[in-house]
Amino acid sequence: MMDITSLQNPRVKHIVKLREDKRQRKKDGLILVEGFDELTLALGCGLVPQTILSAPELASQTLTVPHAENISVNRAVFEKISYRDNPDGWMGIFPMPTRTLEELSLPEEPLILVAESVEKPGNLGAILRTADAAGADAVLVCDPRVDVWNPNVIRASRGAVFAVPAVEVDSLEALEWLRRRPEPLERSRKMRVVAASPAGSEAYTSVNMKGPLAIAVGTEDEGLTELWMNAADVRVNIPMRGRVNSLNVSIAAALMLYEAKRQRAA
Repeated sequence: MMDITSLQNPRVKHIVKLREDKRQRKKDGLILVEGFDELTLALGCGLVPQTILSAPELASQTLTVPHAENISVNRAVFEKISYRDNPDGWMGIFPMPTRTLEELSLPEEPLILVAESVEKPGNLGAILRTADAAGADAVLVCDPRVDVWNPNVIRASRGAVFAVPAVEVDSLEALEWLRRRPEPLERSRKMRVVAASPAGSEAYTSVNMKGPLAIAVGTEDEGLTELWMNAADVRVNIPMRGRVNSLNVSIAAALMLYEAKRQRAA
C-alpha cells in the first residue's frame, strides 16, 4: 500500500510550498532534491536526508537510505510535488546546508568564482555545474536574485551545488574577505580579482590567471556593478565576433574558468 495517495494530503501541500517559496524553505530550513542522480550525489557528499519520497510507478532504480523517513506515493502525487517534466520518481527532503566564508577550506592558490546578482535558476545552476567540472575551489554567490537552494538551481546544476562549496554573501563582505586572503602568504601572492566585462581593456586569454585568483562575472543585462569593477585588479573582455554584444553569464564563467585551469596546468 502507498503511504500517500491524496493530492490534498498536508504533506503534499507542504512540499509544494517548499518547491515554490524561498521564504518557506528558509523558514523551515529545508530543501528539495529531485532526481535519482542528484539524490545520490547529495548523499555521496555527506548530506543526510530527513525524508525520501518515491513513486514505484515511476522509479526504475532502487535506493535504500537508512535513518531517513521513507514514504511511497502514487504517480499523481509525485507529479504534483515534482518540478520536472518527466520525473523519475525520486525526491529527498534535506536540512538546508549552511555555509559561510570562514568555513571554506582553500588551498594556497585558490581559484574562486564570483557570480554577482544572477537571477535565472538555469544560469546559476549551469555556473555551479561548470565550477565543479573545472575544479574551482569555491563559488561566491553575491547579492543573489535567486537562492542557491532553489529546486531549479539544484536541477540545472545536476547536483553540483553539493559538490562545489557555494556561499551566498553580499558583495561588500565577499570583497573584504577576498582582500584578506590568503593571510599567511607574502604580499606578492595576494588574491587578485579579475572582472569580466565587455568594457574590459584586455582579452581574457592575455592576462595571468595563475596564483590566488577570483574571477567575477555579472548579469547579461547589467554586467558587474561598479563595486566589483572598481575593485578589480584587471578588467578583461571576451572577444565578440558576431552581432550580439554579450554572452550568457554561464558561458562567460566557463570560458574564464577553463582558461585559468589551462594556464595553471601549463
